[in-house]
Amino acid sequence: MSGNVRAKSTGLLHNGRVSTSKNAAPRTAVVTGASSGIGAATARTLAAAGYHVYCAARRAERVEELAAEIGGTAVVCDVTDAASVAALAERVGGRLDALVNNAGGAFGMRPVAQGDSEEWRRMYDVNVIGLMQVTRALLPALIASGAGAILNVGSTAGRRAYEGGAGYTAAKHGTKVVTETLRLELFDQPVRVMEIAPGMVRTEEFSLVRFDGDAERADAVYAGVAEPLVAQDVADAIGWMLTRPAHVNIDELVIRPRAQAAQHKVHRVG
Repeated sequence: MSGNVRAKSTGLLHNGRVSTSKNAAPRTAVVTGASSGIGAATARTLAAAGYHVYCAARRAERVEELAAEIGGTAVVCDVTDAASVAALAERVGGRLDALVNNAGGAFGMRPVAQGDSEEWRRMYDVNVIGLMQVTRALLPALIASGAGAILNVGSTAGRRAYEGGAGYTAAKHGTKVVTETLRLELFDQPVRVMEIAPGMVRTEEFSLVRFDGDAERADAVYAGVAEPLVAQDVADAIGWMLTRPAHVNIDELVIRPRAQAAQHKVHRVG
């Protein structure tokens, strides 16, 4: 989705979808990791649905451009830094309708025997501790909304193991378990807790970052796959999950391209 999308004052239809209303305050959402990929696509999707989106990420220029495009608010935020997260919560204020914990990442693909401790720490820090810090900071505002939603972006890597992926799969298993635990802890609160677990998604940066800028290795991940998922596919699913009626909790949604039957089972041509 592209173009100049402006957030409007909104209410809710009976089925949970956002509708415009002059008398209702705009519904609000925070999307972390909004500077590119799934995060940027999700911010655009939610803005098109009527949310005022707080676009949070480390790269100021990118989130400022995105916020200007969609009529949202740019917040420079490093989810691994407690002070940065506190500043995000202060900017959002006392009420929030939806939180999309999308910030994450994979670094390296070494077998355990050659594991890099710093890479593992970075992955756990952003995929688990960062998620916890943002959720903790924004939870009072989500509860105050009376119908909040937390949607964590996990991965099919959080459900399976594969060679060379132990650090990332361990971190994404952590994302999954934190989501499940939070749902139990908030069972009596007006907050839905959900996870989406994408499989193979071709974005401009994920594999390139994982392989430290090695474009050849990054391209090889998707070689021969005619139609991997793209960021907008995942964003559309996130938008659907968040706009269900407030009593409907989509515990988890696994989304893969048709060509990927399982983590190791991918149809490649050529």
